Amino acid sequence: MLKHPILLPIALMLLLALLTFWINQNVQEEALKMSKLNRQAPDYMLYNFVSTRTDAAGNTKYVLAAAKMRHFPVNDYTELQRPRFTQFGLDKPYTQIYGQRGQVSANGKLVEFSKQVKVIRQASVTKPETEMQTEQLWMEPDTEVAHTDQPVVIRQKPATVITGTGMRFDNRADTMQLFNRVHVHYERPPAVNRSASPVQATDTERANER
Repeated sequence: MLKHPILLPIALMLLLALLTFWINQNVQEEALKMSKLNRQAPDYMLYNFVSTRTDAAGNTKYVLAAAKMRHFPVNDYTELQRPRFTQFGLDKPYTQIYGQRGQVSANGKLVEFSKQVKVIRQASVTKPETEMQTEQLWMEPDTEVAHTDQPVVIRQKPATVITGTGMRFDNRADTMQLFNRVHVHYERPPAVNRSASPVQATDTERANER
């Protein structure tokens, strides 16, 4: 027993103070952990996501779509599943980029495509269709420049195959650069037989006779 009765309530008060401090500390730590977890988790997501960008005249510049989009507040970046990007241009063929995964930077200036990335540039009057494959590609939609430091395989119809490591593609300037280990396989298309058939020759001769 305590010799001084006043010490008992003082001891109880100290015990309650310590208990309250311990509870507050644990609650704050749990709240901080939950806050970090919440910031690392997506704050919203969309399915069948489509975003369209137009120029001042209302013409479509590019379309970015994905099967699923998730936004993460921790770094303000956007994650994409099966992204599809289409770049349009006046009086020139459009370019499409596909991938299994994608990510958009916080300011929207850079789009990263990864895993089974495919770039298809449609045929024009002067150039055949071109297809490029790689495992990672960064695209700057506003400047229309795409680049990678990974191995690439480029196929151009009818039978040209180009391989290399590291590539820069400028869609606006219509140029492509390969930097290392470049190999080109080119098959000359078969010559067209321009000799006229006997029937055609006869028709021509008849026309000349007239």
